[in-house]
Amino acid sequence: MSDRDREQVVEHVKAAYAEGRLDKVEFDDRLERAMTARVHGDLMPIMHDLYGSRPAGPVPYPHAPVRNRPVAGYGRAHTGGDRMGAAAAHLLPLTGLLVFGPLIMLLAAGRTSPYIRAHAVEALNFQLTLLGATVALAITFVGAVLLPLLWVGAVVLSVVGGLAALGEGGFRYPLTLRMVK
Repeated sequence: MSDRDREQVVEHVKAAYAEGRLDKVEFDDRLERAMTARVHGDLMPIMHDLYGSRPAGPVPYPHAPVRNRPVAGYGRAHTGGDRMGAAAAHLLPLTGLLVFGPLIMLLAAGRTSPYIRAHAVEALNFQLTLLGATVALAITFVGAVLLPLLWVGAVVLSVVGGLAALGEGGFRYPLTLRMVK
């Protein structure tokens, strides 16, 4: 990859900022990523949401998978504290706080960090669904047999969610009723 490739992307980012399509933080972030890009695949996510799935310049950018790209709806973790807070939202229920762990993270840091909020809402919805399923299954014999499997699955999914949050990714729990938005 050449400096000319990087400069073309920088020009597109500057144009988008001048048109008001990017705020100052996003502009600075994209400039930094463009100037430190090593391969064409690093430039693709910088251009993708500015011009859709097709780059707007004469230079074709290959469609390569990019690691640590923000997942839709989860935003970007700006600090390590954001990642730790989001992971805590998934892992606090394992300490016995159940619904209260994600709720604490949502109320404490959800207003200042969209990343923590997205993870805390997902973890809260999962814990509420798990609580409802536990109550519903406990009243039947078959449910009482399935209950330990449900809780083992919940522990595994909470750990996976916490690891996804630490890795600056999104995580959606399966079979979850999303009551909190």
